[in-house]
Amino acid sequence: MEIFEMRNKPLPLGKVRFVVFDWDNTLAQSRPVLLYAIRQVLAEKGLPCWEEVCKKRDNSLSFRDNFPNFFGVRAEEIYARYAEVYLQNVAGMISTFDGVREVLDYLLSRQVKLMIMSNKDRRLLDYELPLLFEPKMFEKVVCGHEAKHDKPYPEHLYYVLDGYLAPQEISPELVWMVGDSPQDSDCARAAHALPVRIGEDIWQTETLYPDEIRYFDDFMHFYAALTGKN
Repeated sequence: MEIFEMRNKPLPLGKVRFVVFDWDNTLAQSRPVLLYAIRQVLAEKGLPCWEEVCKKRDNSLSFRDNFPNFFGVRAEEIYARYAEVYLQNVAGMISTFDGVREVLDYLLSRQVKLMIMSNKDRRLLDYELPLLFEPKMFEKVVCGHEAKHDKPYPEHLYYVLDGYLAPQEISPELVWMVGDSPQDSDCARAAHALPVRIGEDIWQTETLYPDEIRYFDDFMHFYAALTGKN
C-alpha cells in the first residue's frame, strides 16, 4: 500500500492516555534558525558549506550527535558556538505550525497527558519552549542524553513514561508518539507505542515499515482526524 493511501485517516482517541511529541519540525518550526546558526558558524570558522558538511550525516543520530561526524575533534568547539548563535536568534525566528494549538487543546480537553521527547540539548529547548507554549501544558519534557539511549532507541520513551507506565504496559492504544521522522517512528515501534507521523522528514530518510505508521499531511489534518471533522 502506498503511503499516500494511508494519510489523514480518522484516528479516534479511544483509550489513549499519553501523547508524546517530538519538538523540532513537529511542534516547533525551528529549522530556519538551525540553518541560520549552523551556516553562520561554518562561515565564521572557514569550514565547508552546510550542504557539504551534511553529507557526513549518520541518519540514525540526531543533529547534535552528528557533530563528531561533521567536525571530528572540533565538534565541541563548533557545537558551543552553534548553540550560542542559536540562542541569540531563536526568539525572532521560531514558530509553530497551523493546527498545533488546536490539537494540544483538544487532547488536554479529553484529559490526555501531553509530553515532549526530543534529542535536543536541554539548554536550547528550555529556552525556546516558553516562546511558543505554556510549559505547564506538558506533563513531562525529556531532552537528549537524559535517558540511557536517545531516539530511535525505546529507552528514550521508557524514560519519558517512567512513573506512569512500565515498559510492558505500553501499547498503541495507550501511548502515541507524534513526530516527523523515522527516528520518532522507530522509537515508538520499538517501545510498542503507536507511531504518528506529521508532514515530511526534513532529512528525507527512508521508512522501512510504512504500513505500521499513521500519516498526516499536517496538524490541521491530524486535528480533523481526531475530532471527526475530516
